[in-house]
Amino acid sequence: MTAPLLKVTDLHTHFETRAGTVKAVDGVSFHLNRGEVLGLVGESGSGKSITGFSIIGLIDKPGRITHGSITIEGRELVGLGDGLRHVRGREISMVFQDPMMTLNPVLTILDQMTMALRAHESISDADARIRCVEALRQVRIVDPEQKIDFYPHEFSGGMRQRVAIAIALLHRPKVIIADEPTTALDVSVQAEILVEVKALVAELGISLIWISHDLATVASISNRIAVMRYGKIVETGPAAEVLGAPAHPYTRMLLDALPSRSRPGQLLGLDAGDKQASEMRIAHRPVQSQSGFVTVKHAVKRFEWPTSFCSRLGTRMNLVKPRSAVLAVNDVTFSIARGEALGLVGESGSGKSTLGRMVCGIYHPTEGDIKIDGASVISTGQQGRKLTTRVQMIFQDPFASLDPRRTVGQSIAEGPVAHGLTTRAGARGYVAKWLEAVSLDPAVADRYPHQFSGGQRQRIAIARALAMRPDVIVCDEPVASLDVSIQAQILNLLLTLRNELGLTLLFISHDLSVVRHLCDRIVVMYRGRIVEEGPAESIFETPKQPYTRMLLDAIPRLASEEPVLEEA
Repeated sequence: MTAPLLKVTDLHTHFETRAGTVKAVDGVSFHLNRGEVLGLVGESGSGKSITGFSIIGLIDKPGRITHGSITIEGRELVGLGDGLRHVRGREISMVFQDPMMTLNPVLTILDQMTMALRAHESISDADARIRCVEALRQVRIVDPEQKIDFYPHEFSGGMRQRVAIAIALLHRPKVIIADEPTTALDVSVQAEILVEVKALVAELGISLIWISHDLATVASISNRIAVMRYGKIVETGPAAEVLGAPAHPYTRMLLDALPSRSRPGQLLGLDAGDKQASEMRIAHRPVQSQSGFVTVKHAVKRFEWPTSFCSRLGTRMNLVKPRSAVLAVNDVTFSIARGEALGLVGESGSGKSTLGRMVCGIYHPTEGDIKIDGASVISTGQQGRKLTTRVQMIFQDPFASLDPRRTVGQSIAEGPVAHGLTTRAGARGYVAKWLEAVSLDPAVADRYPHQFSGGQRQRIAIARALAMRPDVIVCDEPVASLDVSIQAQILNLLLTLRNELGLTLLFISHDLSVVRHLCDRIVVMYRGRIVEEGPAESIFETPKQPYTRMLLDAIPRLASEEPVLEEA
Protein backbone atom coordinates (compact mmCIF):
# COMPACT_ATOMS: atom_id res chain seq x y z
CA MET A 1 0.00 0.00 0.00
CA THR A 2 1.45 3.37 -1.06
CA ALA A 3 0.88 6.42 1.11
CA PRO A 4 -1.95 8.77 0.03
CA LEU A 5 -0.94 11.78 -2.05
CA LEU A 6 -3.26 14.09 -0.08
CA LYS A 7 -4.50 13.44 3.43
CA VAL A 8 -7.04 15.53 5.34
CA THR A 9 -7.39 14.65 9.03
CA ASP A 10 -10.02 16.01 11.46
CA LEU A 11 -10.30 19.34 9.62
CA HIS A 12 -12.29 22.12 11.33
CA THR A 13 -12.91 25.43 9.51
CA HIS A 14 -14.97 27.97 11.47
CA PHE A 15 -16.36 31.42 10.72
CA GLU A 16 -16.87 33.88 13.56
CA THR A 17 -20.02 35.98 13.05
CA ARG A 18 -22.17 38.26 15.18
CA ALA A 19 -24.65 35.43 15.57
CA GLY A 20 -21.94 33.05 16.79
CA THR A 21 -19.51 30.50 15.39
CA VAL A 22 -20.44 28.82 12.11
CA LYS A 23 -18.78 25.40 11.86
CA ALA A 24 -18.60 25.20 8.06
CA VAL A 25 -16.25 22.20 8.17
CA ASP A 26 -16.61 20.15 11.33
CA GLY A 27 -14.17 17.26 11.64
CA VAL A 28 -13.66 16.16 8.02
CA SER A 29 -11.19 13.36 7.23
CA PHE A 30 -10.41 11.73 3.88
CA HIS A 31 -7.50 10.83 1.63
CA LEU A 32 -6.74 11.08 -2.09
CA ASN A 33 -4.52 8.55 -3.86
CA ARG A 34 -2.32 9.22 -6.87
CA GLY A 35 -4.29 9.28 -10.14
CA GLU A 36 -7.60 9.02 -8.27
CA VAL A 37 -10.79 11.06 -8.71
CA LEU A 38 -12.68 11.70 -5.48
CA GLY A 39 -16.23 13.03 -5.74
CA LEU A 40 -17.24 15.35 -2.89
CA VAL A 41 -21.03 15.71 -2.93
CA GLY A 42 -23.65 17.44 -0.83
CA GLU A 43 -26.14 20.28 -0.89
CA SER A 44 -25.38 23.99 -0.62
CA GLY A 45 -24.12 24.75 2.87
CA SER A 46 -22.81 21.22 3.45
CA GLY A 47 -19.22 22.53 3.58
CA LYS A 48 -17.84 20.86 0.46
CA SER A 49 -16.59 24.08 -1.20
CA ILE A 50 -15.13 25.37 2.09
CA THR A 51 -13.28 22.04 2.37
CA GLY A 52 -11.75 22.68 -1.05
CA PHE A 53 -10.86 26.29 -0.16
CA SER A 54 -9.29 25.09 3.10
CA ILE A 55 -7.03 22.64 1.26
CA ILE A 56 -5.74 25.26 -1.17
CA GLY A 57 -5.50 27.99 1.49
CA LEU A 58 -8.18 30.40 0.26
CA ILE A 59 -10.05 30.91 3.53
CA ASP A 60 -10.39 34.63 4.25
CA LYS A 61 -11.31 36.28 7.55
CA PRO A 62 -13.52 35.86 9.52
CA GLY A 63 -12.90 32.22 8.54
CA ARG A 64 -9.97 30.17 9.79
CA ILE A 65 -8.84 26.59 10.19
CA THR A 66 -9.12 25.98 13.94
CA HIS A 67 -7.94 22.38 14.04
CA GLY A 68 -6.79 19.53 11.84
CA SER A 69 -4.14 18.51 9.37
CA ILE A 70 -3.77 18.74 5.57
CA THR A 71 -0.71 17.03 4.09
CA ILE A 72 0.46 16.57 0.50
CA GLU A 73 3.14 13.89 0.12
CA GLY A 74 3.61 14.12 3.89
CA ARG A 75 4.18 17.89 3.92
CA GLU A 76 1.90 19.78 6.33
CA LEU A 77 -0.02 22.68 4.73
CA VAL A 78 -1.92 23.98 7.77
CA GLY A 79 -0.01 26.87 9.30
CA LEU A 80 2.23 27.47 6.27
CA GLY A 81 0.94 31.03 5.89
CA ASP A 82 2.69 32.80 3.02
CA GLY A 83 4.46 29.54 2.21
CA LEU A 84 1.19 28.33 0.67
CA ARG A 85 1.83 30.65 -2.28
CA HIS A 86 4.57 28.30 -3.44
CA VAL A 87 2.20 25.31 -3.18
CA ARG A 88 -0.89 26.94 -4.70
CA GLY A 89 -0.80 26.57 -8.48
CA ARG A 90 2.37 24.48 -8.53
CA GLU A 91 1.26 21.46 -6.46
CA ILE A 92 -2.45 22.11 -5.93
CA SER A 93 -4.67 24.04 -8.37
CA MET A 94 -8.35 24.91 -8.38
CA VAL A 95 -10.99 25.24 -11.10
CA PHE A 96 -13.92 27.40 -10.01
CA GLN A 97 -17.60 27.19 -10.94
CA ASP A 98 -17.83 30.38 -13.01
CA PRO A 99 -14.77 30.97 -15.22
CA MET A 100 -16.00 34.46 -16.14
CA MET A 101 -15.63 35.44 -12.48
CA THR A 102 -12.01 34.20 -12.37
CA LEU A 103 -10.83 35.37 -15.81
CA ASN A 104 -9.95 39.06 -16.16
CA PRO A 105 -12.17 40.55 -18.91
CA VAL A 106 -9.63 43.23 -19.91
CA LEU A 107 -6.66 40.86 -20.39
CA THR A 108 -6.09 38.37 -23.18
CA ILE A 109 -5.90 34.67 -22.37
CA LEU A 110 -2.14 34.79 -23.10
CA ASP A 111 -1.59 37.60 -20.60
CA GLN A 112 -3.50 35.78 -17.87
CA MET A 113 -1.78 32.45 -18.45
CA THR A 114 1.64 34.14 -18.56
CA MET A 115 0.94 35.80 -15.20
CA ALA A 116 0.10 32.36 -13.75
CA LEU A 117 3.38 30.96 -15.10
CA ARG A 118 5.52 33.81 -13.78
CA ALA A 119 4.03 33.45 -10.31
CA HIS A 120 6.28 30.40 -9.89
CA GLU A 121 9.06 30.62 -12.48
CA SER A 122 11.06 33.01 -14.65
CA ILE A 123 10.18 32.52 -18.30
CA SER A 124 10.64 34.49 -21.52
CA ASP A 125 7.69 35.77 -23.54
CA ALA A 126 8.42 33.33 -26.37
CA ASP A 127 8.63 30.29 -24.07
CA ALA A 128 5.53 31.42 -22.16
CA ARG A 129 3.54 31.57 -25.39
CA ILE A 130 4.67 28.06 -26.35
CA ARG A 131 3.71 26.68 -22.92
CA CYS A 132 0.31 28.43 -22.95
CA VAL A 133 -0.55 27.27 -26.47
CA GLU A 134 0.36 23.70 -25.50
CA ALA A 135 -1.87 23.93 -22.40
CA LEU A 136 -4.82 25.09 -24.52
CA ARG A 137 -4.14 22.26 -26.97
CA GLN A 138 -4.24 19.78 -24.07
CA VAL A 139 -7.81 20.79 -23.26
CA ARG A 140 -8.78 20.39 -26.94
CA ILE A 141 -9.24 24.06 -27.85
CA VAL A 142 -9.22 24.30 -31.64
CA ASP A 143 -6.59 26.57 -33.22
CA PRO A 144 -4.89 27.52 -29.91
CA GLU A 145 -2.17 29.56 -31.68
CA GLN A 146 -4.81 32.10 -32.72
CA LYS A 147 -7.19 31.86 -29.78
CA ILE A 148 -4.46 32.46 -27.21
CA ASP A 149 -4.81 36.17 -28.11
CA PHE A 150 -8.60 36.23 -27.57
CA TYR A 151 -10.31 37.92 -24.63
CA PRO A 152 -12.58 35.84 -22.32
CA HIS A 153 -15.81 37.29 -23.78
CA GLU A 154 -14.83 35.91 -27.20
CA PHE A 155 -15.16 32.34 -25.92
CA SER A 156 -18.31 30.33 -25.23
CA GLY A 157 -19.05 29.14 -21.68
CA GLY A 158 -17.62 25.69 -22.37
CA MET A 159 -14.48 27.14 -23.95
CA ARG A 160 -13.95 29.49 -20.99
CA GLN A 161 -14.15 26.52 -18.63
CA ARG A 162 -11.54 24.73 -20.76
CA VAL A 163 -9.29 27.80 -20.45
CA ALA A 164 -9.71 27.71 -16.65
CA ILE A 165 -8.70 24.03 -16.66
CA ALA A 166 -5.71 24.84 -18.90
CA ILE A 167 -4.53 27.51 -16.40
CA ALA A 168 -4.88 24.97 -13.57
CA LEU A 169 -2.72 22.51 -15.57
CA LEU A 170 0.09 24.97 -16.41
CA HIS A 171 2.49 23.77 -13.68
CA ARG A 172 1.44 20.10 -13.87
CA PRO A 173 0.07 20.12 -10.28
CA LYS A 174 -0.28 16.89 -8.35
CA VAL A 175 -3.86 17.73 -7.23
CA ILE A 176 -6.65 19.70 -8.92
CA ILE A 177 -9.78 20.73 -7.00
CA ALA A 178 -12.74 21.31 -9.34
CA ASP A 179 -15.57 23.21 -7.61
CA GLU A 180 -18.86 22.72 -9.50
CA PRO A 181 -17.10 23.32 -12.86
CA THR A 182 -20.00 22.13 -15.08
CA THR A 183 -23.06 23.28 -13.09
CA ALA A 184 -23.89 26.21 -15.38
CA LEU A 185 -23.10 24.40 -18.66
CA ASP A 186 -25.39 22.75 -21.20
CA VAL A 187 -25.66 18.98 -21.01
CA SER A 188 -23.68 18.54 -24.25
CA VAL A 189 -20.90 20.94 -23.19
CA GLN A 190 -20.82 19.30 -19.75
CA ALA A 191 -20.36 15.90 -21.43
CA GLU A 192 -17.42 17.29 -23.46
CA ILE A 193 -15.75 18.71 -20.34
CA LEU A 194 -16.19 15.42 -18.45
CA VAL A 195 -14.64 13.45 -21.32
CA GLU A 196 -11.68 15.85 -21.49
CA VAL A 197 -11.13 15.81 -17.73
CA LYS A 198 -11.18 12.01 -17.58
CA ALA A 199 -8.70 11.86 -20.47
CA LEU A 200 -6.39 14.39 -18.77
CA VAL A 201 -6.48 12.48 -15.48
CA ALA A 202 -5.43 9.30 -17.30
CA GLU A 203 -2.89 11.05 -19.55
CA LEU A 204 -1.14 13.22 -16.95
CA GLY A 205 -1.63 11.05 -13.86
CA ILE A 206 -3.07 13.92 -11.82
CA SER A 207 -5.38 13.45 -8.84
CA LEU A 208 -8.71 15.24 -8.79
CA ILE A 209 -11.29 16.29 -6.20
CA TRP A 210 -14.59 16.89 -8.04
CA ILE A 211 -17.00 18.95 -5.92
CA SER A 212 -20.64 18.88 -7.03
CA HIS A 213 -24.26 18.45 -5.97
CA ASP A 214 -25.00 16.56 -9.22
CA LEU A 215 -24.79 12.89 -8.28
CA ALA A 216 -24.98 11.64 -11.88
CA THR A 217 -22.05 13.83 -12.94
CA VAL A 218 -20.00 12.71 -9.94
CA ALA A 219 -20.83 9.06 -10.69
CA SER A 220 -19.58 9.40 -14.27
CA ILE A 221 -16.12 10.68 -13.29
CA SER A 222 -15.26 9.52 -9.74
CA ASN A 223 -13.54 6.42 -8.37
CA ARG A 224 -14.67 7.15 -4.82
CA ILE A 225 -17.37 9.39 -3.34
CA ALA A 226 -17.60 11.24 -0.02
CA VAL A 227 -21.03 12.59 0.95
CA MET A 228 -21.09 15.74 3.11
CA ARG A 229 -23.82 17.18 5.31
CA TYR A 230 -23.63 19.98 7.89
CA GLY A 231 -19.84 20.13 7.64
CA LYS A 232 -19.29 16.40 8.19
CA ILE A 233 -18.70 13.42 5.89
CA VAL A 234 -21.61 11.05 6.50
CA GLU A 235 -20.66 8.35 4.00
CA THR A 236 -17.67 7.46 1.84
CA GLY A 237 -16.67 4.57 -0.37
CA PRO A 238 -16.33 3.37 -3.96
CA ALA A 239 -18.69 5.28 -6.30
CA ALA A 240 -20.64 2.18 -7.40
CA GLU A 241 -21.11 1.08 -3.79
CA VAL A 242 -22.20 4.47 -2.37
CA LEU A 243 -24.65 5.17 -5.20
CA GLY A 244 -25.79 1.58 -5.76
CA ALA A 245 -26.35 0.61 -2.11
CA PRO A 246 -26.19 3.77 0.04
CA ALA A 247 -25.84 3.11 3.76
CA HIS A 248 -26.75 6.56 5.13
CA PRO A 249 -30.36 7.87 5.05
CA TYR A 250 -29.13 11.25 3.74
CA THR A 251 -27.47 9.62 0.71
CA ARG A 252 -30.66 7.65 0.03
CA MET A 253 -32.66 10.89 0.26
CA LEU A 254 -30.41 12.59 -2.31
CA LEU A 255 -30.82 9.64 -4.70
CA ASP A 256 -34.60 9.45 -4.21
CA ALA A 257 -34.85 13.16 -5.11
CA LEU A 258 -33.49 12.52 -8.63
CA PRO A 259 -36.22 12.71 -11.32
CA SER A 260 -34.55 9.88 -13.26
CA ARG A 261 -35.23 7.44 -10.39
CA SER A 262 -39.00 8.00 -10.32
CA ARG A 263 -41.84 7.58 -12.78
CA PRO A 264 -42.69 10.72 -14.76
CA GLY A 265 -45.25 12.82 -12.90
CA GLN A 266 -44.59 11.16 -9.55
CA LEU A 267 -43.77 13.27 -6.50
CA LEU A 268 -40.06 13.01 -5.71
CA GLY A 269 -38.25 12.05 -2.50
CA LEU A 270 -41.02 9.84 -1.10
CA ASP A 271 -40.99 6.30 0.30
CA ALA A 272 -42.93 3.47 -1.36
CA GLY A 273 -46.22 4.09 0.49
CA ASP A 274 -46.18 7.82 -0.15
CA LYS A 275 -45.34 7.23 -3.85
CA GLN A 276 -48.51 5.18 -4.32
CA ALA A 277 -50.56 7.93 -2.69
CA SER A 278 -48.87 10.58 -4.83
CA GLU A 279 -49.61 8.62 -8.02
CA MET A 280 -53.32 8.59 -7.13
CA ARG A 281 -53.29 12.36 -6.49
CA ILE A 282 -51.16 13.42 -9.44
CA ALA A 283 -52.45 10.86 -11.97
CA HIS A 284 -55.48 13.06 -12.65
CA ARG A 285 -54.60 15.71 -15.21
CA PRO A 286 -56.92 18.50 -16.36
CA VAL A 287 -58.93 17.57 -19.43
CA GLN A 288 -57.15 18.80 -22.55
CA SER A 289 -60.30 19.83 -24.42
CA GLN A 290 -58.66 22.88 -26.00
CA SER A 291 -55.81 21.58 -28.14
CA GLY A 292 -54.68 25.03 -29.33
CA PHE A 293 -54.99 27.02 -26.11
CA VAL A 294 -51.56 28.61 -26.65
CA THR A 295 -50.62 29.09 -30.30
CA VAL A 296 -47.33 30.32 -31.72
CA LYS A 297 -47.40 30.77 -35.50
CA HIS A 298 -44.34 31.55 -37.63
CA ALA A 299 -42.67 33.45 -34.78
CA VAL A 300 -39.45 35.28 -35.66
CA LYS A 301 -37.24 37.34 -33.35
CA ARG A 302 -34.44 39.34 -34.87
CA PHE A 303 -32.18 41.50 -32.71
CA GLU A 304 -30.79 44.51 -34.58
CA TRP A 305 -27.57 46.16 -33.44
CA PRO A 306 -28.15 49.74 -32.21
CA THR A 307 -26.55 52.24 -34.57
CA SER A 308 -25.35 55.76 -33.90
CA PHE A 309 -25.09 58.57 -36.44
CA CYS A 310 -21.30 58.06 -36.70
CA SER A 311 -21.62 54.31 -37.35
CA ARG A 312 -24.29 54.87 -40.01
CA LEU A 313 -22.08 57.48 -41.66
CA GLY A 314 -19.08 55.15 -41.52
CA THR A 315 -21.13 52.34 -43.08
CA ARG A 316 -22.35 54.61 -45.88
CA MET A 317 -18.76 55.67 -46.64
CA ASN A 318 -17.61 52.00 -46.59
CA LEU A 319 -15.34 52.70 -43.63
CA VAL A 320 -17.20 50.34 -41.27
CA LYS A 321 -18.80 46.99 -42.05
CA PRO A 322 -22.47 46.85 -41.09
CA ARG A 323 -23.19 44.33 -38.34
CA SER A 324 -25.77 41.74 -39.34
CA ALA A 325 -28.82 41.18 -37.15
CA VAL A 326 -28.94 38.20 -34.76
CA LEU A 327 -31.73 35.81 -35.73
CA ALA A 328 -32.60 34.28 -32.33
CA VAL A 329 -35.93 32.64 -33.28
CA ASN A 330 -36.53 31.60 -36.87
CA ASP A 331 -40.07 30.74 -38.06
CA VAL A 332 -41.27 28.73 -35.04
CA THR A 333 -44.78 27.24 -34.92
CA PHE A 334 -46.28 25.10 -32.14
CA SER A 335 -49.29 24.93 -29.82
CA ILE A 336 -50.01 23.93 -26.21
CA ALA A 337 -53.27 22.39 -25.01
CA ARG A 338 -55.03 23.75 -21.94
CA GLY A 339 -53.61 22.03 -18.85
CA GLU A 340 -50.64 20.60 -20.74
CA ALA A 341 -46.96 20.89 -19.79
CA LEU A 342 -44.73 21.41 -22.82
CA GLY A 343 -40.96 21.07 -22.44
CA LEU A 344 -38.73 23.36 -24.51
CA VAL A 345 -35.16 22.03 -24.67
CA GLY A 346 -31.92 22.89 -26.43
CA GLU A 347 -28.43 24.21 -25.80
CA SER A 348 -27.56 27.78 -24.85
CA GLY A 349 -28.07 30.00 -27.88
CA SER A 350 -30.79 27.79 -29.37
CA GLY A 351 -33.41 30.52 -28.83
CA LYS A 352 -35.53 28.78 -26.19
CA SER A 353 -35.39 31.56 -23.57
CA THR A 354 -36.07 34.21 -26.23
CA LEU A 355 -39.08 32.22 -27.40
CA GLY A 356 -40.32 31.88 -23.81
CA ARG A 357 -40.11 35.65 -23.32
CA MET A 358 -42.05 36.16 -26.55
CA VAL A 359 -44.82 33.83 -25.31
CA CYS A 360 -44.88 35.81 -22.05
CA GLY A 361 -45.10 39.14 -23.89
CA ILE A 362 -41.72 40.42 -22.66
CA TYR A 363 -40.24 40.43 -26.19
CA HIS A 364 -42.17 41.68 -29.18
CA PRO A 365 -41.93 39.23 -32.12
CA THR A 366 -40.32 40.64 -35.25
CA GLU A 367 -42.76 38.52 -37.25
CA GLY A 368 -45.50 36.03 -36.45
CA ASP A 369 -48.41 35.71 -34.07
CA ILE A 370 -48.67 34.53 -30.45
CA LYS A 371 -52.12 33.99 -28.90
CA ILE A 372 -53.64 32.61 -25.70
CA ASP A 373 -57.20 31.36 -25.98
CA GLY A 374 -57.53 33.20 -29.30
CA ALA A 375 -56.38 36.60 -27.96
CA SER A 376 -53.04 38.16 -28.87
CA VAL A 377 -50.46 38.33 -26.09
CA ILE A 378 -48.91 41.56 -27.36
CA SER A 379 -50.21 44.48 -29.39
CA THR A 380 -49.15 45.09 -32.97
CA GLY A 381 -46.66 47.75 -33.96
CA GLN A 382 -42.94 48.30 -33.45
CA GLN A 383 -43.32 49.13 -29.74
CA GLY A 384 -45.98 46.56 -28.89
CA ARG A 385 -47.10 46.16 -25.28
CA LYS A 386 -48.33 43.16 -23.37
CA LEU A 387 -52.12 42.90 -23.48
CA THR A 388 -52.88 40.18 -20.95
CA THR A 389 -52.01 39.01 -17.45
CA ARG A 390 -53.05 35.43 -18.30
CA VAL A 391 -49.42 34.43 -18.88
CA GLN A 392 -46.68 34.92 -16.27
CA MET A 393 -43.01 33.94 -16.04
CA ILE A 394 -40.76 32.28 -13.46
CA PHE A 395 -37.11 33.17 -14.06
CA GLN A 396 -33.98 31.09 -13.44
CA ASP A 397 -32.53 33.37 -10.75
CA PRO A 398 -35.22 34.53 -8.30
CA PHE A 399 -32.72 36.70 -6.42
CA ALA A 400 -32.12 38.74 -9.58
CA SER A 401 -35.84 39.04 -10.34
CA LEU A 402 -36.94 40.08 -6.82
CA ASP A 403 -36.35 43.69 -5.74
CA PRO A 404 -33.85 43.52 -2.83
CA ARG A 405 -35.24 46.76 -1.35
CA ARG A 406 -38.85 45.54 -1.13
CA THR A 407 -40.29 42.89 1.16
CA VAL A 408 -41.48 39.75 -0.56
CA GLY A 409 -45.04 40.67 0.38
CA GLN A 410 -44.70 43.98 -1.46
CA SER A 411 -43.24 42.22 -4.53
CA ILE A 412 -46.08 39.66 -4.63
CA ALA A 413 -48.83 42.29 -4.08
CA GLU A 414 -47.57 44.86 -6.60
CA GLY A 415 -49.00 43.23 -9.74
CA PRO A 416 -52.38 42.15 -8.32
CA VAL A 417 -52.99 45.64 -6.84
CA ALA A 418 -52.03 47.36 -10.13
CA HIS A 419 -54.42 45.14 -12.12
CA GLY A 420 -57.32 45.25 -9.68
CA LEU A 421 -57.10 41.64 -8.51
CA THR A 422 -57.04 42.89 -4.91
CA THR A 423 -57.16 46.20 -3.05
CA ARG A 424 -54.33 47.73 -1.03
CA ALA A 425 -56.37 47.08 2.10
CA GLY A 426 -56.82 43.40 1.22
CA ALA A 427 -53.31 42.89 -0.16
CA ARG A 428 -51.90 41.30 3.00
CA GLY A 429 -54.53 38.59 3.12
CA TYR A 430 -54.22 38.05 -0.64
CA VAL A 431 -50.45 37.60 -0.35
CA ALA A 432 -50.89 35.22 2.59
CA LYS A 433 -53.13 32.99 0.46
CA TRP A 434 -50.48 32.57 -2.24
CA LEU A 435 -47.62 32.10 0.21
CA GLU A 436 -49.61 29.26 1.75
CA ALA A 437 -50.18 27.83 -1.75
CA VAL A 438 -46.42 27.41 -2.16
CA SER A 439 -46.00 26.01 1.39
CA LEU A 440 -44.53 29.13 3.01
CA ASP A 441 -45.61 30.71 6.29
CA PRO A 442 -47.57 33.94 5.56
CA ALA A 443 -45.56 35.59 8.35
CA VAL A 444 -42.50 35.72 6.03
CA ALA A 445 -44.21 38.41 3.90
CA ASP A 446 -42.36 41.13 5.84
CA ARG A 447 -38.91 39.70 5.11
CA TYR A 448 -36.54 40.68 2.32
CA PRO A 449 -35.22 38.36 -0.44
CA HIS A 450 -31.73 38.04 1.08
CA GLN A 451 -33.26 36.47 4.20
CA PHE A 452 -34.35 33.35 2.30
CA SER A 453 -32.59 30.30 0.88
CA GLY A 454 -32.48 29.69 -2.88
CA GLY A 455 -35.35 27.22 -2.78
CA GLN A 456 -37.50 29.56 -0.68
CA ARG A 457 -36.82 32.45 -3.09
CA GLN A 458 -37.94 30.27 -5.99
CA ARG A 459 -41.16 29.47 -4.12
CA ILE A 460 -41.71 33.22 -3.63
CA ALA A 461 -41.17 33.77 -7.38
CA ILE A 462 -43.80 31.08 -8.08
CA ALA A 463 -46.19 32.72 -5.59
CA ARG A 464 -45.70 36.08 -7.32
CA ALA A 465 -46.56 34.50 -10.69
CA LEU A 466 -49.61 32.68 -9.27
CA ALA A 467 -50.90 35.85 -7.59
CA MET A 468 -51.69 37.23 -11.07
CA ARG A 469 -54.08 34.26 -11.54
CA PRO A 470 -52.55 33.21 -14.86
CA ASP A 471 -53.71 30.38 -17.09
CA VAL A 472 -50.19 29.89 -18.48
CA ILE A 473 -46.83 29.98 -16.71
CA VAL A 474 -43.53 30.11 -18.60
CA CYS A 475 -40.81 28.49 -16.47
CA ASP A 476 -37.33 29.51 -17.67
CA GLU A 477 -34.78 27.11 -16.12
CA PRO A 478 -36.46 27.43 -12.68
CA VAL A 479 -34.46 24.59 -11.06
CA ALA A 480 -31.14 24.87 -12.94
CA SER A 481 -29.13 26.29 -10.04
CA LEU A 482 -30.82 24.41 -7.19
CA ASP A 483 -29.60 21.44 -5.14
CA VAL A 484 -31.13 18.10 -5.95
CA SER A 485 -33.40 18.07 -2.86
CA ILE A 486 -34.55 21.69 -3.37
CA GLN A 487 -35.08 20.91 -7.06
CA ALA A 488 -37.31 18.00 -6.02
CA GLN A 489 -39.37 20.31 -3.77
CA ILE A 490 -39.93 22.82 -6.61
CA LEU A 491 -40.83 20.07 -9.11
CA ASN A 492 -43.27 18.55 -6.59
CA LEU A 493 -44.79 22.00 -6.09
CA LEU A 494 -45.22 22.54 -9.85
CA LEU A 495 -46.77 19.07 -10.27
CA THR A 496 -49.21 19.69 -7.43
CA LEU A 497 -50.15 23.24 -8.50
CA ARG A 498 -50.63 22.16 -12.10
CA ASN A 499 -53.04 19.44 -10.97
CA GLU A 500 -54.94 21.60 -8.47
CA LEU A 501 -55.14 24.85 -10.48
CA GLY A 502 -55.23 23.44 -14.02
CA LEU A 503 -52.17 25.45 -15.07
CA THR A 504 -50.68 25.26 -18.54
CA LEU A 505 -46.86 25.17 -18.45
CA LEU A 506 -44.13 26.02 -20.93
CA PHE A 507 -41.08 24.55 -19.19
CA ILE A 508 -37.69 25.65 -20.55
CA SER A 509 -34.66 23.63 -19.51
CA HIS A 510 -31.44 22.01 -20.65
CA ASP A 511 -31.88 19.26 -18.01
CA LEU A 512 -33.67 16.57 -19.97
CA SER A 513 -34.34 14.31 -16.97
CA VAL A 514 -36.33 17.15 -15.34
CA VAL A 515 -38.26 17.79 -18.56
CA ARG A 516 -39.13 14.10 -18.91
CA HIS A 517 -40.43 14.00 -15.36
CA LEU A 518 -42.66 17.07 -15.61
CA CYS A 519 -43.76 17.42 -19.24
CA ASP A 520 -46.27 15.69 -21.52
CA ARG A 521 -44.67 16.79 -24.78
CA ILE A 522 -41.23 18.07 -25.77
CA VAL A 523 -40.09 20.57 -28.39
CA VAL A 524 -36.38 20.49 -29.31
CA MET A 525 -34.79 23.73 -30.57
CA TYR A 526 -31.52 24.18 -32.44
CA ARG A 527 -30.23 27.51 -33.74
CA GLY A 528 -33.60 29.20 -33.52
CA ARG A 529 -35.63 26.45 -35.17
CA ILE A 530 -37.70 23.51 -33.95
CA VAL A 531 -35.98 20.32 -35.10
CA GLU A 532 -38.18 17.76 -33.32
CA GLU A 533 -41.48 17.65 -31.47
CA GLY A 534 -43.53 14.89 -29.89
CA PRO A 535 -44.71 13.11 -26.71
CA ALA A 536 -42.04 13.01 -24.00
CA GLU A 537 -41.71 9.24 -23.93
CA SER A 538 -41.35 8.90 -27.71
CA ILE A 539 -38.71 11.66 -27.81
CA PHE A 540 -36.70 9.84 -25.13
CA GLU A 541 -37.23 6.29 -26.42
CA THR A 542 -37.09 6.85 -30.20
CA PRO A 543 -35.61 10.26 -31.08
CA LYS A 544 -35.67 10.94 -34.82
CA GLN A 545 -33.09 13.71 -35.15
CA PRO A 546 -29.30 13.27 -34.62
CA TYR A 547 -29.26 16.48 -32.55
CA THR A 548 -31.88 15.08 -30.14
CA ARG A 549 -29.96 11.81 -29.86
CA MET A 550 -26.79 13.79 -29.10
CA LEU A 551 -28.57 15.67 -26.26
CA LEU A 552 -29.91 12.40 -24.82
CA ASP A 553 -26.56 10.61 -25.08
CA ALA A 554 -24.90 13.49 -23.21
CA ILE A 555 -27.09 13.09 -20.08
CA PRO A 556 -24.92 11.78 -17.20
CA ARG A 557 -26.55 8.71 -15.66
CA LEU A 558 -26.17 6.70 -12.51
CA ALA A 559 -25.32 3.05 -13.11
CA SER A 560 -28.47 2.06 -11.21
CA GLU A 561 -30.88 4.22 -13.19
CA GLU A 562 -31.64 1.96 -16.15
CA PRO A 563 -33.52 -0.77 -14.22
CA VAL A 564 -35.65 1.88 -12.51
CA LEU A 565 -36.72 3.34 -15.85
CA GLU A 566 -37.44 -0.07 -17.38
CA GLU A 567 -39.55 -1.05 -14.39
CA ALA A 568 -41.56 2.15 -14.79
